[in-house]
Amino acid sequence: MGSSSPEPPAFVRLAAHPLRWRLLAALAGSDHRVRELVDLVGEPQNLVSYHLRLLRDGGLVTASRSSFDGRDSYYHLDLDRCAAALTGTAAALHPALRQQSTPELPAGGAVLFVCTGNSARSPIAEALLRHQTEGRVEVASAGIRPRAELHPDAVRVLREDFGLDISDRRPRHYDTLTGHRFDHVISLCDKARETCPDFPGHPRRAHWSIPDPATTGDPRQAFAHTAATLDTRIRHLLPTLTEGVQP
Repeated sequence: MGSSSPEPPAFVRLAAHPLRWRLLAALAGSDHRVRELVDLVGEPQNLVSYHLRLLRDGGLVTASRSSFDGRDSYYHLDLDRCAAALTGTAAALHPALRQQSTPELPAGGAVLFVCTGNSARSPIAEALLRHQTEGRVEVASAGIRPRAELHPDAVRVLREDFGLDISDRRPRHYDTLTGHRFDHVISLCDKARETCPDFPGHPRRAHWSIPDPATTGDPRQAFAHTAATLDTRIRHLLPTLTEGVQP
């Protein structure tokens, strides 16, 4: 007497579709707008939008309005949700497949974070990546219109939540890094993405569309959320630095 086959887990049903898999793969490297995803996957916009809606309904993809152009939205892949779904999918097949590994720390490379004022998001990201890689990666941050000083809540959240002190750091303009070679350049605000210059050596470019915590609700809560978001994104960045592939 045979046993009935269980239904595939939701993640399998979502990700197994060829176009949805290509969208997930594109968003694994960078946040994108719909028209960029249309170009990347080579499919009509209405079809891309339909499958993006299914991925959003499934909790794997989120969308947020661009702070540069409110008519645009950036789509973001929730890698933590994907990791949990993949672990659950493997365990659904056999308990022995429920395995997690600790990412190997990268041994080198250079990463630049860019935002508008270089006073909040990018210095937070710089400090967190340096901390997570134990100083093994060269990390810098810069702004397209740097402010006079760091935002005090950026200093506070790193000190209180992560035990990191950046109080002696000052914002700087990206032109102070002219001629410097980076392996990865990651923009953290939508305006910086549109105006970030090219750097020598053709670094891998990625965009993380993260709202400015200084203009989002309660500053203490907003900065804590921003730092936690960056900490998660950087944790997922580490394996790509080790493997030398696009973040």
